[in-house]
Amino acid sequence: MAGKRPFGNPVPVSDLATQILDPVLRKRAGMSIGLVQSWEEIAGPRLASRSRPEKIQWPRRMHEDDPFEPAVLVIACEGMAALHLQHETGEIINRVNAFLGFNAIGRIRIVQKPVTADKGRPKPSFRPLTAAEKVKLSGTVGMIEDDGLRASLERLGATILGQKKV
Repeated sequence: MAGKRPFGNPVPVSDLATQILDPVLRKRAGMSIGLVQSWEEIAGPRLASRSRPEKIQWPRRMHEDDPFEPAVLVIACEGMAALHLQHETGEIINRVNAFLGFNAIGRIRIVQKPVTADKGRPKPSFRPLTAAEKVKLSGTVGMIEDDGLRASLERLGATILGQKKV
């Protein structure tokens, strides 16, 4: 059989996602998904949690004969991590170039912006309603005809009453 089998061995979803995302990332940001996935090994765990590579800005070449110039790696970074990253730029450049296999990066530009997903506050827990509170709440919203609206208002009322101390 010369062609591919329609139902071959299973393929990890991450491989499929990489095949889809890599060309898009290469076109929009000038880098491969491998750099993003390996960022923790390149930058180290302390910086990787507070930074991420945004894009590689390649200099324009007017002619094919123009000499190669290294690119600028744009890194998004949060607060104090920007200062740590600035002190380690030489090391980061060397590690990225070693990862890419040639001297592709000559400078780093740091852009301060939120990197980590905001976890927000933990969901508060509410006390269970007493029987009297449940009856009062049902009586208050009982005259509303729309079932969805009545259920939403009942949940809202239960949340408000559940916040209050008994």
